[in-house]
Amino acid sequence: MDDETDALLLLILAGGATAPRRLLLDTHGSARAALAAGASAWRAAGLDDKRCARLQSPSAAAFARCETWLDGPAHHLLHWQHPDYPALLRQIPSPPLALFVEGDADLLWHAGVAVVGSRVPTTGGRDNARAFAHGLASAGLVVFSGMATGVDAAAHEAALALPDGRTVAVVGTGPDLAYPASHARLRARLVERGAVVSEFPPGTEARAAHFPSRNRLLAGLSLGTVVIEAAERSGALITARQAGEAGREVFAVPGSIHNPMARGCHRLIRDGATLVETPQDIINGIGTLAGELAQALRQRLASAPQRPHPEARVAPAPLDPDYQTLWKALGHDPTGMDDLVARTRLTTAELSSMLLVMELDGRVAVEHGRYSRRS
Repeated sequence: MDDETDALLLLILAGGATAPRRLLLDTHGSARAALAAGASAWRAAGLDDKRCARLQSPSAAAFARCETWLDGPAHHLLHWQHPDYPALLRQIPSPPLALFVEGDADLLWHAGVAVVGSRVPTTGGRDNARAFAHGLASAGLVVFSGMATGVDAAAHEAALALPDGRTVAVVGTGPDLAYPASHARLRARLVERGAVVSEFPPGTEARAAHFPSRNRLLAGLSLGTVVIEAAERSGALITARQAGEAGREVFAVPGSIHNPMARGCHRLIRDGATLVETPQDIINGIGTLAGELAQALRQRLASAPQRPHPEARVAPAPLDPDYQTLWKALGHDPTGMDDLVARTRLTTAELSSMLLVMELDGRVAVEHGRYSRRS
């Protein structure tokens, strides 16, 4: 553990609103310099007396717990100034100071959709959660959800059921805890195949006030949020509202007028959310934002201190025979969608999702609706 990480942990453990602590980092350039600036600078940035006192007399137990957790395998701390801090999260109204991530932190840069809904869905709602998550994961998108019971768990499980499905849980506890406790096995699979993300330090227990905060991260990491089933007052609607405030797409699955769990979705649709019936409806709806994420990813790769020679990235990952077929059909000259359909015998919908994934991976260039291998 280096001095900068220690100083950053002290800023995190001080708690409170994130904006003053982000301002300290931006003003002083590093966590060490921010702490060295002293109480007058802390107060000038907006920290109250309670937070200043915590910086001067931090909890030794909480600090030690963070240090121990960070020593674990595949444990990451992505802070505000870290180059791998997710680009989409920087754009939300109140981005977190840092993220604790267990698992594959690179998934936070992949295009993904949040699948949310009731903790007590109907059988049809649970089936819809599985179907939408399966379709999105099959298209190469990350399925984001909150690891709660009901729709969340069904969405994670559906993504994990695919050999190459990717899914990330954004939680309202510390990154080391399973909540509910009955999801300990699900959490272990998420860590192995995806990631668990939290802005709360290790050891933080579940509290009601944490979940609206968790929901803003869930919405902020995703290109869009789809609500499967929700009552008129539910956390899923909070996530949808926060997605809209962050400039992301909001989708809702309609249901029976006799189903109380459909009323929240119907309200969203009346308020302007996009009605969706299939995963492809969502994929079509996130195209513009996906392009912005792809540009941010290209900038991130370009600024990396070490990156492979471009020729080392010409072959796609051997995940699926259809991707290999598409790669062979692509040339260095721009090719239109109709020609790709004829060459591959795949549908336009299948090709669209595959090309999106390949563009985000930096293997395909697109211009004026025509595609080519990136040289």
